[in-house]
Amino acid sequence: MKKDTELVNRKLDHIKINLEQDVRSALTTGLENYRFIHEALPELDLNRIDTTLRLFARRLAAPILISSMTGGTAEAETINLRLAEAAQEVGVAMGVGSQRAALEHPEQAATFQVRRVAPDILLFANLGAVQLNYGYTLDHCRRAVDMIQADALILHLNPVQEAVQSGGDVNFAGLAKRIEEICKKMDTPVIAKEVGWGISERTAKLLAECGVSAIDVAGAGGTSWSQVEMHRAPNEFTRQLAATFVGWGIPTADSILNVKKAVPEMTVFASGGLKDGLDIAKCVALGATLGGMAGQFLKAAAISTEKAIEMMKLTKRQIEVAMFAAGVGSLEGLKADRLLAFQ
Repeated sequence: MKKDTELVNRKLDHIKINLEQDVRSALTTGLENYRFIHEALPELDLNRIDTTLRLFARRLAAPILISSMTGGTAEAETINLRLAEAAQEVGVAMGVGSQRAALEHPEQAATFQVRRVAPDILLFANLGAVQLNYGYTLDHCRRAVDMIQADALILHLNPVQEAVQSGGDVNFAGLAKRIEEICKKMDTPVIAKEVGWGISERTAKLLAECGVSAIDVAGAGGTSWSQVEMHRAPNEFTRQLAATFVGWGIPTADSILNVKKAVPEMTVFASGGLKDGLDIAKCVALGATLGGMAGQFLKAAAISTEKAIEMMKLTKRQIEVAMFAAGVGSLEGLKADRLLAFQ
């Protein structure tokens, strides 16, 4: 029971710390080093810019992903429902936070179940990949997907967070083989996702060999979960350990390029420090299919559904204006040759 209480308290801590504390990485995303080539005569109608796409048999109005954040508490249920209502209204994708708590406590499942307000969105279930080394099986993965009627399963990778957490799950040995087994047997696509430290070429190749359908790079430059853990550390030793890694990781822009170089055909989601639709447009130009943001949407949803809708519509319009001013009418035309790199 003590472990159960710790899990719920951790979820509450994570929401509170992300809303109230500065938990940014000491690194930047690297996206600031890229600018679109401005076209003063774009020969386009802004109101006909096409940001739509199809992914995993769902139609999206824009390449926007509400990145996985929360669940498992009453507060998280309110936020998830508001985010899902907004996603349904605007036509964007959404991931929920880790569903481990709900698998172990079925009464918490409702905090993740958003289909009742968002029947049409592209929705991702979520479990920590390392749990496959701690007793989780194919059945757990299927239950996570079924619980929320998800279109795909995210297996998140967070070795640094677990390593600096008091009592973290740190046995990542042999995990690739277990991920491969899940990919082979799941009926839905499996997505591998970092949580804020990025993806190397080596890891991209390994994940591709496992059979994942997409990789969310979640690079450095945004929320640092080692900083989050620093704020909830139970003692000075753990606090100092977590604080050490504020500058750890591979920036988001580099992570996208790593994956596209190592596995050119891989579907890439870009998250980790994205500020707005302009950053999402840059990520798409670098090779991503979706751009994910969390903090901005969390802060908006903490106020109301309407604020979340407003933030998502603003993000979509930012993408449209970036494409318009770069002379690009559709997402297919948003390529790296539209970008200039500045170092």
